Amino acid sequence: MPDNVVLIMRFHLVSGEDVSLVSGDFDGEPEALEAIARAMDERRGLVLTRARYGGEGDVNGVVFNLTNVVSVRVLKTAGAEAGQYL
Repeated sequence: MPDNVVLIMRFHLVSGEDVSLVSGDFDGEPEALEAIARAMDERRGLVLTRARYGGEGDVNGVVFNLTNVVSVRVLKTAGAEAGQYL
């Protein structure tokens, strides 16, 4: 994921579960939030081409179903207190 900023996207689901994805698909937090919001508005999945799910080491393509997502937090590092919410 060398070209873009590596972002951690935390999705909070209706069930209370949190899902984290690490992605290098975006230039920064605003672009990631815009893409997520657009996918939610259009009721379609979020398509990522350079993502890691959980603790996996491999970078893969991921289609994330946003149907049951309550909120999303996008941040640059796992321990960061800052980050933009959707």
